[in-house]
Amino acid sequence: MSLDLVLGFTQALALTMSVAFVTYVFVIVVPYLRRKPAPTGAPESLEWHFFVPCRDEEAVIGGTIRYLRETFPIAHVWVIDDDSDDSTAGVVRTLKRGDGVRDPQIHLVQRQRPYARTGKGNALNDAYRTLKLWMGKRADTDRAIVVVVDADGRPAPNCLEVCAAAHLFGNPKIGAVQVDVRMINAGTPQPGVSRWRRAFGAGLVRMQDLEFRTAIAAIQMSRGATGTISMGGNGQFTRLSALDSIAGPAGSPWRGSLLEDFELGVHLLTEGWHTGFTLDTHVNQEALYSLRRFLAQRTRWGQGTMQCMRYLRRIWDSEHLTTLGAAEMMYYLAQPWMQLLGTLIYPIPMVMMAYRFVLSPSEVVTWFVDGAWVLFTVYGAFGLLPFVLWGPVYRARCVSVGFWKSIAYGLGYALYIYTFYITSWRALIRLVRGHNGWTKTRRNEERLTGKVALDV
Repeated sequence: MSLDLVLGFTQALALTMSVAFVTYVFVIVVPYLRRKPAPTGAPESLEWHFFVPCRDEEAVIGGTIRYLRETFPIAHVWVIDDDSDDSTAGVVRTLKRGDGVRDPQIHLVQRQRPYARTGKGNALNDAYRTLKLWMGKRADTDRAIVVVVDADGRPAPNCLEVCAAAHLFGNPKIGAVQVDVRMINAGTPQPGVSRWRRAFGAGLVRMQDLEFRTAIAAIQMSRGATGTISMGGNGQFTRLSALDSIAGPAGSPWRGSLLEDFELGVHLLTEGWHTGFTLDTHVNQEALYSLRRFLAQRTRWGQGTMQCMRYLRRIWDSEHLTTLGAAEMMYYLAQPWMQLLGTLIYPIPMVMMAYRFVLSPSEVVTWFVDGAWVLFTVYGAFGLLPFVLWGPVYRARCVSVGFWKSIAYGLGYALYIYTFYITSWRALIRLVRGHNGWTKTRRNEERLTGKVALDV
C-alpha cells in the first residue's frame, strides 16, 4: 500500500473526527456565553449541613470552619476526622468550645482505624449516618441539604440563596446541584521557589482554573439538555431525601469508587432524581502548583472513572434516562479508554512516514511538497482549534486579559490536555495492580511544614 494512500486515509479520518469535535465545542460554547443569571431563592426555607472530610488537615481546617460559620450562620458544619495523625480534631474541638460558649452548629465526626482511612466515600457515609441519628425519625429530609466541601474549600457567600432558587432545590424533583468551581490561587505565584518553578506553577494553576470555569462548566450546561449533569467532589449539594433513596440497608449513599462524586450522580439519576448545575455561584479551592501532585490527582480521577465502568448496564437499563442521556454518560466513562487507544493509534502515521523517509527520503519530500502539507496544516489547525478556543472564551467570561494572551492561554490548554494521556496509562497500571487506595498529596499550605494531607 502506497505511503500517500495510507497517510491520506488516516489523516482524512483524523480530520473528520477533528471537525466533528470542533462542531461539538462550538455547540456547547454558544449557550455558555449567552447564559444569564437566574432568580435566587430563600435559604431559610431549607436546612443546610456542610460535610467537610478531613485527614491531617490541621493546616487549613480552622480557617475553613471559621469561614463557614461566619458566612453561613444558619448552617451546620460537620467535620469528619478520618483518624488524623495531626491535631485536626483538636482544632475542631477548640472552635466548637469557642470563647467559653459552646457552638451547637459545629459537629465533629471521628473515625478510628481499622475502620478509618478507607476512602472519602466511607467518611461521608459515616457523617450521613451520624446526621440521620442527630436529626431523628421525624426530620424533614426533603428540606435538609448536605453540602460537601473540601477542607480548604470556600463556597461563595451567595451559594445558599442561589441553590434555594425555584429551578434548583425549590424544585422537589431536584436531588442534587453542582456549583461552579474556581481556583482561588489563579494569578498568585507560588512563594519560596525558583523563577522557573514559579512560572511553571502559575501556568499550571491558570490552566486548572481555565479548565473548570470554561470547558467543564460548558459541558455541565450542555448536560442540562441530556439530563445527565454530574456531581463534583467540592461544592456538591445533595438533598437528604435523595441520599436516603440510594443509601440502601447499610446506610451508604457513597459506594467506594475513587470518583465517588460521579458515582453518586449515577445512582441519583438512575433512581429518578434530577440534577442541576449553576454558574451563578461557585466554590473556591486551591489549584496545585506541582506537576507531580497534579498527575497524582488526575490519575486518581481517571482510575475512578475506569472503576465506574461497572455501572454501564445500570445506566443503559435505567428507565429514568433517555437514550441520549445514557449515551452521554457512557461517552464520559469511555474517555480514559479512548485516551489509551489514542496514544496507540495517533502515532501510527508519523511512525510510518518516518520509516518511509529512512527508506526513500526523496519520495516523502516530494509527496509532502506536492500538496500533503495542506492536509497536515488543516489537520493541525482543526486539532488545535477546539482547545485554543477556550482561551478567548476564558477572556470573555472570566478574566480581563488581552486577546493575544488569551490565545496563549488556549495554546497552553492544548498542551495541558495531553497530560490526560499520561494519567490514563497510570490509572490503568494502578487498576491492573489492584492499587485502589487514595493517593496522598500535600496541600499548598503544607509545603513548608512537610505535613501530608489527603487530596479530597
